[in-house]
Amino acid sequence: MKSTPTTAFILLSLAGSVLIGTNVIRAAEDDVDAATKAKIAVFDKGPAKIDVSAYPAGIQKNYEVFREKCTLCHTLARPINSDFALPDEWSRYVKRMMHKPGSMISAVQAKKIYEFLAYDSSVRKKAMFDEKLAQATPADRADAEAKLKEVIEAYAKK
Repeated sequence: MKSTPTTAFILLSLAGSVLIGTNVIRAAEDDVDAATKAKIAVFDKGPAKIDVSAYPAGIQKNYEVFREKCTLCHTLARPINSDFALPDEWSRYVKRMMHKPGSMISAVQAKKIYEFLAYDSSVRKKAMFDEKLAQATPADRADAEAKLKEVIEAYAKK
């Protein structure tokens, strides 16, 4: 087989995808300002795991998906220690991560990650969750409460 520039590009692209998937190459950081970089550095230095043994079984399984997928591109400490707490914050974050090159997060996996993060924030980050909820508009508060209730009820049955 004769190698052409197109063939070489395809092979290199495939190799790059494999390396990203094996954590040899991490997805590039966004261009962010110094204050954001400092904030991220603080998140990255915090605890890198969560004791989910008291969580519903389905949420515990979702933690494993979260742990597996999110560490492909950054430390697990980053989302664990972030200042996101409300369901919409997690929804935006997960969607953004899902669309990053190399994340390999499917729609089904993204839903599991979102549900884990929304549930976890309501438990482990309860004070932050409650504070943000209190500051939200009545419509946003009702929306957040409805989304969290949906997650809790879905896993209460399992």
